[in-house]
Amino acid sequence: MDYLHALLNLPAVAGPAVSPNRRWVAWTWLNVGPTADVYLSPCDGSAPPSRLTNTGENTWINSWLADSSGLVISHDHNGNEKDQLFLLRLDEPEKLKPLTEKNPPYYIRGGKLHPHEPWLFYSANYDFKSKRLLEPAWLYRHNVQTGEKKVLARPKKPGAYAPKLNIQGSYILYPRSDRDPAGEQIWLVDIDGRQDREIINLGDKTKVRASWCPDGQTAVVVAEAENYRRLGLWSLKTDRLEWLIDDPDRNIEYAYMPLGAEQIVVEEIKQARSIFSLLNPRTLEETPFLNAGGGTFTPLAPLADGRWLGISYSSTQPRDLVVSAPGQLVSLTNVLAKAGISKDQLVPAEDFWWQSADGRKIQGWLYRTPYQPKGTIICAHGGPSAHSEDALDPETQYYLSVGFNVLDPNYRGSTGFDLDFQEAIKKDGWGGAEQEDIASGIRALIDAGIAKAGKVGITGTSYGGYSAWHAITHFPLDIISAAAPVCGMTDLIIDYETTRPDLRPYSEEMMGGKPVDLPEKYKQRSPINFVSNIKGQLMIVQGLNDPNVTPANVKEVETALKAGGIKYQKLLFKDEGHGIAKPKNKLTLYKKLAEFFEQAFAGE
Repeated sequence: MDYLHALLNLPAVAGPAVSPNRRWVAWTWLNVGPTADVYLSPCDGSAPPSRLTNTGENTWINSWLADSSGLVISHDHNGNEKDQLFLLRLDEPEKLKPLTEKNPPYYIRGGKLHPHEPWLFYSANYDFKSKRLLEPAWLYRHNVQTGEKKVLARPKKPGAYAPKLNIQGSYILYPRSDRDPAGEQIWLVDIDGRQDREIINLGDKTKVRASWCPDGQTAVVVAEAENYRRLGLWSLKTDRLEWLIDDPDRNIEYAYMPLGAEQIVVEEIKQARSIFSLLNPRTLEETPFLNAGGGTFTPLAPLADGRWLGISYSSTQPRDLVVSAPGQLVSLTNVLAKAGISKDQLVPAEDFWWQSADGRKIQGWLYRTPYQPKGTIICAHGGPSAHSEDALDPETQYYLSVGFNVLDPNYRGSTGFDLDFQEAIKKDGWGGAEQEDIASGIRALIDAGIAKAGKVGITGTSYGGYSAWHAITHFPLDIISAAAPVCGMTDLIIDYETTRPDLRPYSEEMMGGKPVDLPEKYKQRSPINFVSNIKGQLMIVQGLNDPNVTPANVKEVETALKAGGIKYQKLLFKDEGHGIAKPKNKLTLYKKLAEFFEQAFAGE
């Protein structure tokens, strides 16, 4: 097996979920087969993982049944994001019972069965009574026996959310962004839809997240406040929110209380690295969660013997399910051995810092090829409200193996630092200072002798694809000589008009309004209007089923490129959506990208 095949056969854990009785953990395993499927293992590692699905589609876990006897799972068709939900019993693997319709015209999120009634709860941007598509997503109670669908809540504005039913099956938490696309308020509704009310509102433009505690009477709340986030508990009995951590010096990202736990798991991110602790909500005593294995350990649930089940990963360790024992981590899946690759064959990430044009400090992950460098590839992450971690990426490791250095920049707008850094992208909007952060990073690499002028390329998916488009249409050749955008926005107005309705508020938040309100800004930040500046090499990559950044972006930019006489290459995937996910397609893509950058840097 060659090195690229070995990388693409590295199993990676995604979406792990621990059963309510804490006997089982289920997850989606990537790279084990032609598509991603759901697997199961006892939490104590007493038996090897067993396969639960074999659908031919990427399949994901939505929720456990309350009695731990099965799962609600979902898959779409070739990445079109139009999910169908299924019931899967643990004692009947690979036998999927449909709960919703196949390939629906709407987008569905969530999917949780009631513990005692034949009711399934989810959100969908569809009015089942009038059979019409909606902009906002309504919250539904779906009787899986009779097919009756009862509307429990009708948000006024679009938003992407999965309703959260408490374990007792009495109430649902869900967010709304009716006041402003930049904000989020928490609402509560009972399972009959009689008491739908706003319970947490900290400002029109303030985001709040909430999740149930095991008692079903309190919820862990993480909310924005000035330039930081604070953590609190909301009580159903008192209808009050009490802050437990309110410290501007802490960068709290998320918090939750797993089933079986009496303490809150707190995730704090420092310089793009997640650090976890356990917080006692009564005494406010906080205990750091020690990671015996290095890298990142994300705790999922406490086990009966006092150990914790979690995920461990780093740039030289695939995401793996492990049990945290004193002084060590015990793998449930032993992924490296399965793929036939060792840690010393993988290049670790290095912290790399530079100063952007306005003096702001920017961090990225630098990977140095062990061979004579052919050039440098910038791999820009998507989002932009996300961040790159010290985590194994097969694409990056492949580039290193064929002689490229790689920089993965966490430009402003990325999570993983503080709220001020994340919100800074909104000052200019997309295509502003965050793109100068990337350009400054390339200049810093050149100044440090790591990269050479004229031998730097850029790629990325989604917003990373947009960054690649921006770079090739705005940066000089000595900064960017080649770009390979993957599912990247080219015309922000076309993208807004053709994307999923629940994603449009994000564009409004980032840009400061809708295209109709800010037509000139949307035009100026659209790479399609600057294709005449392209001097370097260009390869366009697109999944033809992408409902997020739709193929309309490619169609429009191709017209502009042809009108300008600009040469380009194109790589389309008929069986992919937003991003290239299937191993067979990644094999084609990574080889094509490496060849493309090598030829571009050689001046061919």
